[in-house]
Amino acid sequence: MRTKVYASPNLYAEFTGKSVQYQSHRFSVAPMMDWTDRHCRAFHRVLTRRALLYTEMVTAAAVVHGNRERLIGFDAAEHPVALQLGGSDPALLSEAARIGADFGYDEINLNVGCPSDRVQSGCFGAALMADPDLVACCVSAMKTAVDVPVTVKCRIGIDDQDSEADLERFVSTVAAAGCSTFIVHARKAWLNGLSPKENRDVPPLNHDRVHRLKAAHPELTIVINGGLSALDRALPQLKILDGVMFGRAAYQTPWILAEVDACVFGDTLEDRSRRDVVTDYIPYVERQLCDGVRLHSITRHILGLFHGQPGARLFRRILSEDAPRDGAGVDVLKRALDAVSKVPNAAGRMLENAGA
Repeated sequence: MRTKVYASPNLYAEFTGKSVQYQSHRFSVAPMMDWTDRHCRAFHRVLTRRALLYTEMVTAAAVVHGNRERLIGFDAAEHPVALQLGGSDPALLSEAARIGADFGYDEINLNVGCPSDRVQSGCFGAALMADPDLVACCVSAMKTAVDVPVTVKCRIGIDDQDSEADLERFVSTVAAAGCSTFIVHARKAWLNGLSPKENRDVPPLNHDRVHRLKAAHPELTIVINGGLSALDRALPQLKILDGVMFGRAAYQTPWILAEVDACVFGDTLEDRSRRDVVTDYIPYVERQLCDGVRLHSITRHILGLFHGQPGARLFRRILSEDAPRDGAGVDVLKRALDAVSKVPNAAGRMLENAGA
């Protein structure tokens, strides 16, 4: 087995001075529409055994009335994995939560943070922060239906309803209904005037507000999301909060996840290269191809694996051009990997021998 003792200082111990205990929310990968589907999650699981993974948001109505296997089916290797639901009807959310729990999800999460127009028109997502009593009713109904944890992902505020008192009222009301875990995106959402993309960057980050929320509610599990892009900058948050959640950085530069188990949870760091990760992912790719999944639907999630490395552009080009073609098979992925291996690194050595 390719393992070694983590040679550099254990970042978690360095920042906290404490031994590491497994806690499912200490590190998680955010639910991201069009990105964190089952193929993405299977890839992320090859990189980290410990991180909690989230599905894309799925509406409660779709789960209840739609093709459940297509919408929320997942591979057992993805555990621990949480299902994120969108909706505002307590009865529908209760039934969708029950279905998700029956599928084997480890957690059911309610989306109270997405600012998209489609979500607003359905009166859920971030718009629900204006109605904490309704969110409390939804959480209560979901908790009654399932034995697994029910959690909430929210913002620090919306529009002009973004004072510290507004956030306190929201969290206290929902916590009283039985929610003990809140994942808080440390930006407010402008439901009027900003696009979903702008809402990810334009409203300023306010990590301190999330810190004060935790100080006011030590009994709650508070996880921070937003603006976290590197482990050495995110880990100090664990001195204050119960967990960190990475979003775009985990997707666009997934090699970050390869150090999570060691840096965050104190595990032995596996001595693996990016090539090893792709090799370990290939059996999953082959199974999915046999089930009729198109190669591009799988490999689009791994384009950033070699980010910043010699040959990264070639790796992306081969997969981007050849994987979408009809009948594309695993040979395309192997060819892309071989092409990267033959690119000399800065020292003039082939990456194949340099552990890329």
